[in-house]
Amino acid sequence: MAEVRPDGEPDDLTDPERRMWAAYRTGGVCDFSARSADRDDPHAGAAWGPERSVRARTVALLLLHGPGPVPGRVASLKLRGARITGRLDLSGGTVEPYVELQSCRFDGEIQLSETRFGTLRLVNCAIPRLDAARLHTTGDLHLPRCRVARGIRLTDAQIGTDLLISEAVVQRDTKGRSVAADGMSVAQDFQGELLRTYGEVSLRGAKVGVSMSLRGARLSNPYGRRALNAPQLTVERTLYLTSIAQAYTAGDFDSSSTPPYGLGLTPARGQRAQHFECLGGLRLDDGRFGDAVDFYGARFLLTEDQEVSLRRIHTPELRFVGERPELGRVVVSGARVVKLVDTSTSWPGPGRVSLEGFGYENLAPRGHFPFARRLEWLEAATTEYSPEPYERLAAVLRASGEDADAREVLLAKQRRRRALLPPVPRAWARLQDWTVGYGYRPGRAALWMAVLWAAGALLFSLHAPPEPIKAAEHPDWNAPLFALDLLLPVIDLGQQDQWNLKGGWQWGAATLVILGWILATTVAAGASRMLRRG
Repeated sequence: MAEVRPDGEPDDLTDPERRMWAAYRTGGVCDFSARSADRDDPHAGAAWGPERSVRARTVALLLLHGPGPVPGRVASLKLRGARITGRLDLSGGTVEPYVELQSCRFDGEIQLSETRFGTLRLVNCAIPRLDAARLHTTGDLHLPRCRVARGIRLTDAQIGTDLLISEAVVQRDTKGRSVAADGMSVAQDFQGELLRTYGEVSLRGAKVGVSMSLRGARLSNPYGRRALNAPQLTVERTLYLTSIAQAYTAGDFDSSSTPPYGLGLTPARGQRAQHFECLGGLRLDDGRFGDAVDFYGARFLLTEDQEVSLRRIHTPELRFVGERPELGRVVVSGARVVKLVDTSTSWPGPGRVSLEGFGYENLAPRGHFPFARRLEWLEAATTEYSPEPYERLAAVLRASGEDADAREVLLAKQRRRRALLPPVPRAWARLQDWTVGYGYRPGRAALWMAVLWAAGALLFSLHAPPEPIKAAEHPDWNAPLFALDLLLPVIDLGQQDQWNLKGGWQWGAATLVILGWILATTVAAGASRMLRRG
């Protein structure tokens, strides 16, 4: 066992470790960089020799049982360009000093299970694996621009302020997950802008206290069903799965610095942008989002059996304004939204949308969204007839004062329903459509009545005054009034029962009576339907 000097420094430290030990006591940066871009890149293949190597067990000794600071200084571990050999294991420990490692290379995995930190920043580091299940920080956890070969585990971790993994590249672990963060809690912001993952990102039951941003991220999982699996995710403000302004790139800043906050903005219209891409299914079922879920410019590359699943989410605003998925499905069944912001080109085609039970109160289409395309949207979502999506859209249109469009939606619903009826009811339904548009086009009733009255008046004007039924009591023969009396099945104008028609004239009168009853019945059925919906 190595001897320990009175100041706590072990006797077996290497020269780089003594430099690190001394810098720790003063809170200064211990820089092992070679001042060469090629040689200092932790992700490149250049070998890093013993002159810049420190052992993981020495780092652990400093962080868990390090010496006191030089008077007037605050002890902290700040390394740049170091190679950490061995496995860094701080499991179950409490790390009080501030820790920041920039452009470092780890030979073994980092084990932080149930470790307590103040703030931990690993910037642009090469890490085989990071296991930080049940990690607890009172400050930030930063992993920007890091490359992790076998996944990040943050299951049930508690981050006291912000989690930052922007521009990181994370490969999958043995279970196919690149980021496993089920049950994680982040007190403030979760920023993963320009993140690249190659495995499932699992955030089941995670909670974010402010906003969560994956602007410009590329989540890919060719090995499984979902690229983002986040049922019951809670974000108190907005979830951004959007494009990012292309002006915000890694090249604008020093690769060893922490990406600045607030610059990764959703691009303005017409501005060059990098898409948020999801190569695999996306699942946000039962999520709660305090302000909005934003898909501006999002691109989904799905297989036939994959979904963008938003079942039963609750949010004041859903901005579904990304690119139309060519394959797979978009499911918003049971979701509850106050405002739906979408475009005519953001939804997939027939059989690839599910709106059953989708509740929304306002429509705010972005750009031109023709009403005919809105009806196509409903038809695409109801390959098997379902009345509820039609009734929901009609109610929203009626509430916004667009009564004519609301009636068109309900008329389209009746036409879809008609295809499922047996032959006789289908014929009756078609007649209702032709005559009065199921009651949603009442003007047709007046038009048909006028046509039939004119035809009847013309027909009976060719008839000489017929023989009255009662010779002593009869009005003057009036062909237009007689035709109108036949057409109106309830009102008696005193003509129909006063004249005795014979031969073919009786058939003409009977035809007008039958057509009058059919017309009145369809008008009554349509009126009662409108009253029920009203």
